Amino acid sequence: MTVRADAVRFLFVGDSMTVGRAGDFTWRHRMWQHLEATLGEGGYAIVGPRTGLYDAEADAPVSTAYADPSFPAPARRHLAGWGEGWLHMAPLIEDAVARSGADVLLVSLGLIDLGFYTDSDQTAANARAFIAAARAANPHVRLVLLPVIPNVRAESDAPFADSCARFNALLAQAVADLDTPVSPLLLAAHPSGYDIHTDTYDGTHPGPSGEHKLAATFAETMHRAWSLGGPYAPELVPELAL
Repeated sequence: MTVRADAVRFLFVGDSMTVGRAGDFTWRHRMWQHLEATLGEGGYAIVGPRTGLYDAEADAPVSTAYADPSFPAPARRHLAGWGEGWLHMAPLIEDAVARSGADVLLVSLGLIDLGFYTDSDQTAANARAFIAAARAANPHVRLVLLPVIPNVRAESDAPFADSCARFNALLAQAVADLDTPVSPLLLAAHPSGYDIHTDTYDGTHPGPSGEHKLAATFAETMHRAWSLGGPYAPELVPELAL
């Protein structure tokens, strides 16, 4: 695919919900379909240093077994990893943005941090460090940040649920504090109608309907705020249609 000089370069950043595992479509695939439909061939590029799905045996994002084998290799690019969070991505993002020329970062991080590595305040500090590092590489970079969304641990662990809620409030405050006209930040809404019992395969990781809903919340956020792309087509997402 020939990419125009004015093409928007998107970089997906995330944890296991974004990288996906062998056999998944991934919400990245759903977003690629959306970008094809709304920006058209040559009007966008998907960038990043990795392309694979998580391979449990290798414990690395090296699988090529996407559920849709026609998912183009260039569109598979990302910066996501199983078990990686803000803590891990903050040191990597400056180089990733500089090397890829990313214009827009679509970021879904936080659950793994709160679950295994850092408390809500430390996680929020790492999110702020991530934003600063991305801007160091591209002062005009735009970011869409997804809060921690419903998950099975939060359903049964009240202190963890409180930690997720506190982090989400701190993330919203970071967006309000750091948003600028030159490098705008957006806080995505929780995916509409997201149900961990039907939209995930294990209470956390999205299945096909969850993948669509994650892509939809990023797409709708960008379209409403920046007129970038278009509405997420309901005919492609039967479970979201009215």
